Order: sequence, then C-alpha cells, then structure tokens
Amino acid sequence: MARRTESMLDLLVQSPWWVSVLVSGLVLVFLKAILPSIDFGNTAISSFTKGISGAAPFISLVLLIPAPIAAFNAWRKRRILDSQKGIDSIRALGWHEFEELVGEAYRRQGYIVKENTTPGRDEGIDLILKKDRHLVLVQCKHWKSAKVGVNIIRELLGVMTAKQASNGIVITSGVFTQEAKNFAADKPLDLIEGNQLFQLIDRVRKKETTLRKPLPADVCPKCGGELILRTAKMGQSVGQKFWGCSNFPKCRFTKSQN
Repeated sequence: MARRTESMLDLLVQSPWWVSVLVSGLVLVFLKAILPSIDFGNTAISSFTKGISGAAPFISLVLLIPAPIAAFNAWRKRRILDSQKGIDSIRALGWHEFEELVGEAYRRQGYIVKENTTPGRDEGIDLILKKDRHLVLVQCKHWKSAKVGVNIIRELLGVMTAKQASNGIVITSGVFTQEAKNFAADKPLDLIEGNQLFQLIDRVRKKETTLRKPLPADVCPKCGGELILRTAKMGQSVGQKFWGCSNFPKCRFTKSQN
C-alpha cells in the first residue's frame, strides 16, 4: 500500500510544540506585513495576495492547532517510558506504544527522532534517528513469543545501503536467533533484545535523575572536576585561601573559602 504524503500539520504534530508556535508567528508576519508590500506588477496577483493577507490570522491560528497536540504527545511518551517496571510491562504495551517507547528512549539521548506514522510500509523502518550527521534506521519488533530471524536483519542492511545510513538497530521485546546475531556481528547493526531494552531505559532514567541533582559543594559547577583548597600567591588576595578547580588551567573556576 502506498504511503500517504504527510501534510505540514502532520509534521508539526510530530515536532516539539514550540515549532508550531514559531511557524505560526513567522507565517503571520510574512502574510500580514511582508507579502502586501511586494509589488508583483499584476492586478490579479495583487488582489490574490491581498485576500491571503486578510486571511493571515486564520491561517496562523490553524498552524497553532498542532502545538497542544504535540505537547500532549510528548508528555504521554515520557509517561510511557517513566512507567516501565521491567520486561513484563514492556511486553504488555501495544505495538504502537512499543515504538513510541523506543523513540522516547533515543530522544532522551539527544537524537532527533522521526516516527513512521503514515499508513503503509516504509521498507520496514519504524524510526529514523539523526545525531551528529549520522543517520540511524530502526526497526521495532514487538514479538512476545517468536524469535527475530536473520531475514529481518538482512532486509534492514539492504535498506541501510540504499538510504546511506551509518547504522541500523533492530529492537525486539523478545529475542534474536543465533543466526541473526552471527550475521550482525561484523556489521554496523545493533540487535537489542527485551531485557537489554529495559536496561537502556533504566540507564536513561538514572542519567536524567543524576543531571537534576545539585552538584556537591566540592565539585566544580563548570566542568565537574574536584575543587581543591588553594592559597593565593599573587594579586590583592595573597595568602588567602580559595577553592580552585583541579582541571586548572583548562578550567579557571574559583570561589572563596567562606
């Protein structure tokens, strides 16, 4: 079945909520302030642009509609990931929630995640990840009993070659056959089984918790190095004690002893 072409509203729903707000504002400024000032030298075109300019508030409002939907979807996906207790809770998810779980796990690792939300197969690709100019293709296999065989891995490798992807990932809530593991061993392919997926989710959550915690008093807030008590040897503070970063001279953070 052929894929349905995504509209701008579809793309905005998949983007962070603030993208809709930004696009809406830019369109409003362009249609209301910039377009009417352009001289097209044609009466018919000028009349058309005048009509478009008059409809600018309505068009801008329509482009704002995806913002709350995108915000809700982002909250819902975060909740799916945060609520996982183990492999059993992962296997209890529906196939679409499973894909959203995987996407959220990589999103929190700094990847730009594009989900395949259109009807029809996109060569078996469920997620497209981008980070540091690397393109990664992901297949999600929410199979609770059957093992993922080597044919799936071969197909993904072929799609990777066609799309010039740097890496491919197959994630399953179950396990892979030994033949599949052997085939992927020397290739830019990562096979992640159910228990490994939960470990990935757990690491992501623990990392976020660590980042939210305040740094200890003896840790440099700039680079995370250890703060060492030093004595000033020059300047107006000669002889006075101060805390300096152990990574000096790369990091020059200091604070008074008191």
